[in-house]
Amino acid sequence: MTADVGAQMRKGVVEYCVLGLLAREPMYGWQLADALTATGLIASIGTLYPLLGRLRDNGWVTTFDQPSEAGPVRRYYRLTDAGVAQLAQFRVQWQPFARTVSSLVGEE
Repeated sequence: MTADVGAQMRKGVVEYCVLGLLAREPMYGWQLADALTATGLIASIGTLYPLLGRLRDNGWVTTFDQPSEAGPVRRYYRLTDAGVAQLAQFRVQWQPFARTVSSLVGEE
């Protein structure tokens, strides 16, 4: 059986990609799903909501409701101070980690 390496890599970073998107601006679920599916980081919106629940349980995101001109009230997600700190920690560690992996698995 062959492991889906791409799926394992995406699983390891998708939470931090959500934090990165939310660092730019608060977003509602469909916006997040569009950004993440367009880049291939998630397969569907159905995989996003459990992830957002984990981020909320960790205290990294919070929600607020806002009326929508195009339909029902939308639930927006935004970073908490703990989420900002977690993203900052990831950013510090990501580049050295990526360089190390590239140096080990890079082309011969």
